[in-house]
Amino acid sequence: MSTPGEGKQPDEPTGDLSIGKLAMSALGAAAAVLLVATLVIVVLKPEPVIGLIVALVGVIGAITAMGIVSKRMTRKAFGPEKK
Repeated sequence: MSTPGEGKQPDEPTGDLSIGKLAMSALGAAAAVLLVATLVIVVLKPEPVIGLIVALVGVIGAITAMGIVSKRMTRKAFGPEKK
């Protein structure tokens, strides 16, 4: 039984995860990384090979950002993975 003044711990899993919120957060993180890569290419105007490398790093960064956001949101909702 919990007392009225007792709240949930900040690290305690909530069990509440909206797939729509998860998808939009992951896509937002990826879009932010791709926007930064695009701005770097537009501002610096590198040679084609360097521009391609910046674009590929941007794509890899976007995929990484999606994974990090998804993992953090899932772990926040359901707690750390069980072994």
